[in-house]
Amino acid sequence: MAKRRRRWRRQRCCSSDPPLAVAAAALLLLLLVVVTAAPVVEAAAGRHVVQKHLDRINKPGVRSIHSADGDIIDCVPRHKQRALDHPLLANHTVQTPPSQMPASASLLDRRQQLSRRAWQTWHHSGHCPRGTVAVRRTTAADVQRARSLALFGRKKQMRSPLPAPDVVTGNGHEHAIAYTAAEVYGARATISVWAPEIDEANGFSLSQLWILSGSFNGSDLNSIEAGWQVSPELYGDNRPRLFTYWTSDAYEATGCYNALCPGFVQTSSRIAIGASISPVSSVGGPQYDMTLLVWKDPKLGNWWLSYGDGAGGLVGYWPAELFTHLSDHATMVEWGGEVVNTHPPGSAHTATQMGSGHFAAEGFGRAAYFRNLETVDADNSLAAVPLDAIQTMAEDAGCYDIRKAYDDDDDGRGGWGAHFYYGGPGHNTASCP
Repeated sequence: MAKRRRRWRRQRCCSSDPPLAVAAAALLLLLLVVVTAAPVVEAAAGRHVVQKHLDRINKPGVRSIHSADGDIIDCVPRHKQRALDHPLLANHTVQTPPSQMPASASLLDRRQQLSRRAWQTWHHSGHCPRGTVAVRRTTAADVQRARSLALFGRKKQMRSPLPAPDVVTGNGHEHAIAYTAAEVYGARATISVWAPEIDEANGFSLSQLWILSGSFNGSDLNSIEAGWQVSPELYGDNRPRLFTYWTSDAYEATGCYNALCPGFVQTSSRIAIGASISPVSSVGGPQYDMTLLVWKDPKLGNWWLSYGDGAGGLVGYWPAELFTHLSDHATMVEWGGEVVNTHPPGSAHTATQMGSGHFAAEGFGRAAYFRNLETVDADNSLAAVPLDAIQTMAEDAGCYDIRKAYDDDDDGRGGWGAHFYYGGPGHNTASCP
């Protein structure tokens, strides 16, 4: 009888009904699995969203070139590029190069012993075939550095608190610019290329020209922009890179950098927007510069971009369909530098450099410059801008300044015409606390 009782107790202790402690442990384990898995699921969902965005941006290429600077340049068939995804370009046919570029009587490149041409790093690694366009591939790391997916590749909307011509004055954006107000159909300048130091991860420094029309205090400003910029947030490094930008509503909802949204139609297989530029200028050493020309095709009304000299430097165009005011002509041109100061009020000014990081008074070989400022008139001709037609502006000359001048062709080598030196170091104990 005792043996049967002990056997029954052993069977009861091992029955299929778990005690309360075992059930609680199982529930705790289940909760732990759920809680641990939640971030993994969220991360996977985030990666999926990023990948979908990358699939929209990166069109398949027929060849991929791995540049020494870490970039990948995809050779994308011209008729399959990202620009043509824009709703306004649904039936757009890629334009052939204009039959005539703006005529010019100036000789921009006689001073070869003083300045040299800057080009693009990826050219040392390969080339894209005819019929394709060279596009810098956007990576997941590029997207993840952005403040948000919606803001990736876009400028923040800003309003100017000053009666200055530049819409992005304020909100930490500081400039040293020259500008002229007139009815114009394009502009050209030769810009020295530097690699300024950036103080903040989300800061940048750029040098560019602006083609503008519309209201500076409303939401109808049209802007076409091109130049070089150093932006660790956008590109992940501190190299100067060729860039473009456009907007038709004062940066509210339209436009972006480079080919990160539809709009700018590229035609070049030799020049990649967003690709790094090399070599660059050095203080006391060789000076390297690049010539940019933006002009409106008199026949079809598109705004073309040329990088370098001659028809071989044609990059592409902003279709007339993208704009309202610029569908006719521009009313202002600006040339110069811009940085962003993200330091909070009351703290030290950013040490992000503009241009070379040296003030304008230091001149050639030390300060950055824009030379041979020209505009395009209604007859599709380039004309030098008179010095007295150029105004300058710098919000805080103790941080960044600008100095304009005029250089004739008295020495027979080709003058710089209307030009200016600009830039500065940002924070310094003498004038920019």
